[in-house]
Amino acid sequence: MRPVRLLIVIAFATVLAGCGADGEPVQPTFSGGVGVGSSGVHGYGGVGLNKGPLNVWLGF
Repeated sequence: MRPVRLLIVIAFATVLAGCGADGEPVQPTFSGGVGVGSSGVHGYGGVGLNKGPLNVWLGF
């Protein structure tokens, strides 16, 4: 399976599992900001899902 297709399948499965159909709702988390330093200006952020003891976070 091609890597892009595998990532799409994993993302679809995560969204489907996170819809809350099995009871407890998923709590999305969003974060972001802008940093200024001696090397210039840069942006950062991330998204996450929390459900019970499971936490998934993707930073960029």
